[in-house]
Amino acid sequence: MKTLVIAEKPSVAQDIVRALTPVAGKFEKHDDHFESDTYVVTSAVGHLVEIQAPEQYDVKRGKWSFANLPVIPPHFDLKPVDKTKSRLTAVVRQAKRKDVTAIINACDAGREGELIFRLIEQYAGGAKPLNKPVKRLWLQSMTPQAIRDGFNSLRSEQQMQGLADAARSRSEADWLVGINGTRAMTAFNSRDGGFFLTTVGRVQTPTLAVVVEREEQIRKFVSRDYWEIHAEFGAAAGTYPGKWFDPKWRKEEDAEKKADRKWTAAEAQAIVDAVRGQKATVTEEATPTTQASPGLFDLTSLQREANGKFGFSAKTTLALAQSLYERHKALTYPRTDSRHLPEDYVPVAKQTFEMLADSGMRHLAPHALTALNNNYVRKIPRVFDNKKVSDHFAIIPTLQAPSGLSEAEQKLYDLVVRRFMAVFFPSAEYQVTTRISVAAGHSFKTVGKVLVKPGWLAIYGKEAAAEVEDAKDGDKGQNLVPVQPGEQVGVESVEAKGLKTRPPARYSEATLLGAMEGAGKMVDDDELREAMQEKGLGTPATRAAIIEGLINEKYMLREGREMIPTAKAFQLMTLLRGLQVEELSRPELTGEWEYKLAQMEQGKLSRATFMAEIAAMTEHIVKKAKEYDRDTVPGDYATLSAPCPNCGGVVKENYRRYTCNGADGASDGCGFSFGKSPAGRTFEPVEVEQFMRDKKIGPLDGFRSKAGWPFVAEMALKYNEEEKNWKLEFDFGDDKKNEDSGEIVEFSDEALGACPKCGSPVHEHGSNYVCSKALPTNEQPTPSCDFKTGKVILQQPVEREQVMKLLSTGKTDLLDKFLSNRTRRTFKAMLAWNPEEGKVTFEFEQREGGKKYPPRKTAAAKTPFGKTAAKKTTVKTAVAKTAKAPAAQKVAKPAAEKAPRKAAVGSLKPSPALMAVIGDGAYARTEVVKKIWDYIKANNLQDPADKRSIKADSKLQAVFGKDQATMFELAGIIGKHLS
Repeated sequence: MKTLVIAEKPSVAQDIVRALTPVAGKFEKHDDHFESDTYVVTSAVGHLVEIQAPEQYDVKRGKWSFANLPVIPPHFDLKPVDKTKSRLTAVVRQAKRKDVTAIINACDAGREGELIFRLIEQYAGGAKPLNKPVKRLWLQSMTPQAIRDGFNSLRSEQQMQGLADAARSRSEADWLVGINGTRAMTAFNSRDGGFFLTTVGRVQTPTLAVVVEREEQIRKFVSRDYWEIHAEFGAAAGTYPGKWFDPKWRKEEDAEKKADRKWTAAEAQAIVDAVRGQKATVTEEATPTTQASPGLFDLTSLQREANGKFGFSAKTTLALAQSLYERHKALTYPRTDSRHLPEDYVPVAKQTFEMLADSGMRHLAPHALTALNNNYVRKIPRVFDNKKVSDHFAIIPTLQAPSGLSEAEQKLYDLVVRRFMAVFFPSAEYQVTTRISVAAGHSFKTVGKVLVKPGWLAIYGKEAAAEVEDAKDGDKGQNLVPVQPGEQVGVESVEAKGLKTRPPARYSEATLLGAMEGAGKMVDDDELREAMQEKGLGTPATRAAIIEGLINEKYMLREGREMIPTAKAFQLMTLLRGLQVEELSRPELTGEWEYKLAQMEQGKLSRATFMAEIAAMTEHIVKKAKEYDRDTVPGDYATLSAPCPNCGGVVKENYRRYTCNGADGASDGCGFSFGKSPAGRTFEPVEVEQFMRDKKIGPLDGFRSKAGWPFVAEMALKYNEEEKNWKLEFDFGDDKKNEDSGEIVEFSDEALGACPKCGSPVHEHGSNYVCSKALPTNEQPTPSCDFKTGKVILQQPVEREQVMKLLSTGKTDLLDKFLSNRTRRTFKAMLAWNPEEGKVTFEFEQREGGKKYPPRKTAAAKTPFGKTAAKKTTVKTAVAKTAKAPAAQKVAKPAAEKAPRKAAVGSLKPSPALMAVIGDGAYARTEVVKKIWDYIKANNLQDPADKRSIKADSKLQAVFGKDQATMFELAGIIGKHLS
């Protein structure tokens, strides 16, 4: 009989095996586990299973409406995480072994680790529980002795029930609030038609609120003029600067008012006039100060530091740290919220310094050697503290010296190593001198700061005593020339500097991570603030994903290092305030949950009570959105500078629309209006002003069809003769309207190059780049060429420079933002001219070993530019044109006269029903799909209102087994008819 040990990560499983080998005997290594006579040790790789609503409660995207809300299932089903299915299968296989009679949960010592194990155990049992006794291994240190001690003091399943209940409750509560909140806000915003995806969540929405509130402060900020008075004083030993200040000043509510500011030029000039040319008496006070190094890194502090020093995004830092942990084995586990080490890790720390000293890393080894020679590595309470180690300890280097690091990996590794060494080094010692010079009754302050002993700063190259940060402006710190006792100094120069108050800075990723981490400080309630003290918004492991999610959902933009909220973000905050469900945007919600989950862990609150409260809250959110019956939502709305195109009146914003309010701005106006979020994409203020001024804009991305698929389009304001007013219309770039109407086109821009079809100039026109002979012009009223390629292809903008390169060399550079209509994933490709197909096609980059991606074979052919054409895939410029039903682009019309491919070997026999459609014979699956589509198109069986839907005639009814099917079902249906 054996005991199965399930760890959360492979590295922990290996540590457990190493620790148990001396007491449990030798372990054999297998593909997915280790095994001895008494133990089987395996591991997850984080979450292998996630919760989902039972199928009857799930409502698919595109069909979200209040009729289906709220979704509060009586229980949750489980589903495997797609990318780790094989690992889940391996773990479940070990759990079900008949010789495994007990299980030890060795996942990380915390709420998340408990959830990971409990879901795996539940999934492995299926309809019938495993019914194998479970013990809990609780580790905060990973030394071999700590692991063995943990196995000698395993906790019972009953002891862990409170933590397990809290873990499940947090997961299910997040699901309920996120799903119902998102669907309710989406349903509300989609009332006027279309699909306006409006995501909300317990962590992402308060995070967004922080950014929006800062932007509101910036927009409302009114700059004020103020003056500072700076003087230069001359002593016998030299000169030194000083800045005027009021020694009687006391802090006021107005944060802009400070001791060194004057608010009128006259007051400032009066001080200048009074002290100019005068003598000053000097007093000074010198005090020694020390500065300890910052603490070890947790993930959030590492992300903040890397963002500030290198501009790395939180996502990039996490990916680099994960690579240094998993691939190079050079750093410890990065997804940690602790900045301390276990108290038994002093020997490990010393071994790490020995590794660094012997590593050959010349920029680090001398400092490691200094620490060892001076016995710096010892048990320091601010470094080693069991009480401050959660399920993981701080990020530190491992005992393995890395090699082959990328430049970015090396930067991050050095950052961690320097911080690790610095915490053991002595504090930096300064001599700080505060000098007050008084001339004509006015006081000037000068602060001198001299680095006496660099201590830990030596690791960062700050050896020189003169190297002091911010040594400027008379009050920030510098070396001071000496002044003798009783010496009077002269005011050699003095001036008043006119300055302006500045609004608060926008959040960078570093400061936003800090705001998320310290979100509990914004909570007024003492108990809730205490509950959030160690948590904040999100966890170190999820904060990067939260920020990236807000960017992906177009709630925020990353411009340089600034995080800027979009109009969609302001609209969401307006909606939550107007519906009176602001709890979704406040960190108090997290504080309240953390408080109650902590009570649950201690057995003071039942899981049923907590989940009943969450269900009630969910119903409240949905009810508020569902029953809101006013035309608009109150908010702080803009008045456009551009006049109404119909009557010249004032156009104002409300929650849903921009509307003419007449010449006085307060009447019903002429009826002109248009939605501010057409097809789910909200106008930015600058965009709507441009749109009103130019009556067209685009191409813009981020639109969504009624089914929820993204698309790209231009928009135009066009006069409607029937309604005698201007209307917003989408323009999908169908430039054939010029040909159909005979309207003459005049190209005013510079030609981009020669058309690869006919050699005529190619110009930018509408949403395409077109041959000058593809549209009616004065020179040629009847078009004779059809070359054109889109400005935006599968959501990848194609710049003019790239088209010029395409026309001159035959292909563009590698572009990386194409979005597959089939998989909804981005991919990289070059655009290339394909003479056989007479159009622009995709060309994929050559990979190592001569393979290309995706692996699809086509014959090579010579291009007009003298190069061999690599594998290419047709670029459908109709991407933009078919945007009203973008998913229909999944079906590619077979291209005529394609270069021959290697014939697929057909060995599949169709059923009699399928044979009636495609004929008898042996076929390859791809051949069958092509023949089916040829039949559908030949018989005009696609629904004209929805090209993805296929109406079955009598022959197809026998194949489909029903009157209608979608294109997405075809592959599955056909598979059942082939053998």
